[in-house]
Parts: sequence; C-alpha cells; structure tokens
Amino acid sequence: MTFRPSRLMLVVLAASLAAPLTSFAAGAETREAAIIVSGDADASVPPDLAIVTLGVTRMEKTAREALDGNNKAMSGVLKAMKDQGIADRDLQTSGFGIQPQYLYPDNADGTQKPPVLTGYEVSNLLTIRVRDLGKLGAILDQAVTLGINQGGDIRFTNDNPEKTIETARTSAMKNAIAKARTLAAAAGVKLGRIIEITENTSRPEPRPLMRMSMAKEASDAVPVAAGENSYSVNVNVTFAIEQ
Repeated sequence: MTFRPSRLMLVVLAASLAAPLTSFAAGAETREAAIIVSGDADASVPPDLAIVTLGVTRMEKTAREALDGNNKAMSGVLKAMKDQGIADRDLQTSGFGIQPQYLYPDNADGTQKPPVLTGYEVSNLLTIRVRDLGKLGAILDQAVTLGINQGGDIRFTNDNPEKTIETARTSAMKNAIAKARTLAAAAGVKLGRIIEITENTSRPEPRPLMRMSMAKEASDAVPVAAGENSYSVNVNVTFAIEQ
C-alpha cells in the first residue's frame, strides 16, 4: 500500500516549516542597534574592624590534665578580653579538639611494633572581633602573656562598607558612559537611551596580615599595620543608537 499525502497536508506542512523562518527573520529585523560597554572603578577605605584568631594548645599525659590546663588559660584570656572592652558578641569559640598523641616506633627491622600513646593534646580556638584597632597590639601581647600559644590570621575588614561601594559604583557608571560617548562620536552616531545595566561587585576577602607561632618572649607592643581595603565595581551598560 502506497501512502500519498493530500494537497491539504502538503500546504499545512509547508506553512509550519516556514513559520520559524519567518519568526527568525522578523526578530533579526527588529534587533536594535546598540553600543555595549563596561565601566570599572575602585574605592578604598581604612579598615575599622580586625578579626583575630587566637588559640591555646596544651599537651599532657592524660586528656583530663590537658583539658584542665587549656581551660585555665582560655578562661584567663576571655576575662582579659572583656576587661579590654570586647563585647560578648565579639567573642566566639571557633574550634575545639582533643587529639591523642602517638610515638611510632622504627620498623626498619621488619617487625610491626604498635604505636605508643604518649599523651593528649587539647586545642581551643577563639575568634575575636576588635573594633578599636588602637587596642589590637596590646590585646595580642596580653593574650600571649596569659597562655595563647597559637596564632591564626589577623584580618582587617570593614563593618559597613556600603558608602565606599556606592562611591565605586558611581565612578564605574561614569566610566561606562564616557566610553560609550567616545565610541559613539568615533562612529559618527548618536547615543540613545540606556537599554540594560548589570553590575558585579567585588568585596575583598579579609586579608591575612600575619600568621605566626606565638611565644612568651613576644615584644611588649606587637606592631600591626592595617592598610586599606579596596572595593571594586564593574558595570556593563547597553546603550541604544539613535537612528
């Protein structure tokens, strides 16, 4: 049996195939001439907040002895931080661990000797937000005196950088407009309305200032340098070209 499509079926099929082509052509015809540019700007501001991670590590023969020694040192540090004016909301335990310590014998003679338990290590990490940067050096020195023997990152950031970001945003937009005007003038066309704006904002990660293993012999005044934080804004702007 041979199938022969009717004339009506052929007409419908031809119309359905032609519709997407017609739609594509219409879309191409209505596409608006445009200039697309990007604008970039940075704005810097001194930090007003330091995030400090300090730790106490104690190793003793038993876990109880290590924990007691650690607790005593950390309790003294917490009290000292509060005496320095650090609020409870700016003190946070950020890590705690108890780890057995082993001595691994030399198995060079081919015999398998089991590891020997030598003690326990207890570590406690405290994250402190220091809002008065003038006290930072004294806080570090006092913490070491009270038993802190592990130092983490000291990171400088800003509590509320929105005004600085607004400055960068305005400058980035002005930069994009200036680029668009230059391109339009060079091409001999007139810049039209703005069709679209997109923005990308880069907030700096708090940068480590120093990382060290603290010692009782640390100087009385720990020197710190805060520098500046830079915030970047990028905008992409599409302008219509007036016909």
